[in-house]
Amino acid sequence: MAHSAVERRLSTIAASVEAALDGVLSLEAGAGETARPARLVEAMRYAMLGGGKRLRPALVVLTAEMLRADTAGALRAGLAVECVHGYSLIHDDLPAMDDDALRRGRPTLHRAFDEATAILAGDALLTLAFDLLAAPATHPDAQVRIGLVSELARAAGVGGMVGGQMLDLAAEGRFSGAPAEPQDEAAVLRLQAMKTGALIAAPIVMGAALGGATPEQRVALAAYGRALGAAFQVADDLLDVEGEAATVGKATGKDAAAGKATLVAALGVDGARRRLADLTAQAGDALSPFGADAEGLRDLARFVAERRA
Repeated sequence: MAHSAVERRLSTIAASVEAALDGVLSLEAGAGETARPARLVEAMRYAMLGGGKRLRPALVVLTAEMLRADTAGALRAGLAVECVHGYSLIHDDLPAMDDDALRRGRPTLHRAFDEATAILAGDALLTLAFDLLAAPATHPDAQVRIGLVSELARAAGVGGMVGGQMLDLAAEGRFSGAPAEPQDEAAVLRLQAMKTGALIAAPIVMGAALGGATPEQRVALAAYGRALGAAFQVADDLLDVEGEAATVGKATGKDAAAGKATLVAALGVDGARRRLADLTAQAGDALSPFGADAEGLRDLARFVAERRA
């Protein structure tokens, strides 16, 4: 697929994700629920609907499709990943974290509502993710569902995204009495693999599980996911330096001002661009066992590397 084809496919998946999120984020109480507070649901919908690249659910769907798996279950698993991603953005934007004013070109949730509502909306999205994965509608085999829950929990937790956020704050010297921690290239790579890369790689592994991938195929797809996650973060770091807020949808230039640990800071812009090219090539090479069937995922890696928003 050329980039225009990748964009069209991502747009189609994003529309499906939007419609599905609209359904699960309703005021109607689900099974086992007494009620859903209107303000909480409104805040969750504000944060989750009406925009976003939906890359993470697309990764579940595209991987499952490549393996000829049921896409309805893959879409539900993708929704779960997107809920975790949405919760992380809400909490990252809070004053105690990154203190951002804009997200996807709109006021961040705590500014549009209030901090307490934003915290609870993030909490609700995180727990909703595992409710979605645990349901038989995601996959009829309970062992597969347990595997999906485990994969997402590890990617999102202390050894993944949340742990990476803690390392990021430590690198900035955000804790009382603790100086900023100098970050060499190895430290930046570890931080970014946890904070961002884990939630890019996990959807691919989840799609592989839904598709019944062989152990060898899972190894190859996990390698692709790690390279893609790293490439996504380097591209994001470059956008913070070179992008415009109106295009990116959030404030730019904040990483350097906050002293954040990035590969641009460690390697310079040119060095980061070379690393991005290497990672994109690694992602493509990891897919060699799948031949032409993986061309869509290869094109997606190139698209991620060259994105401008």
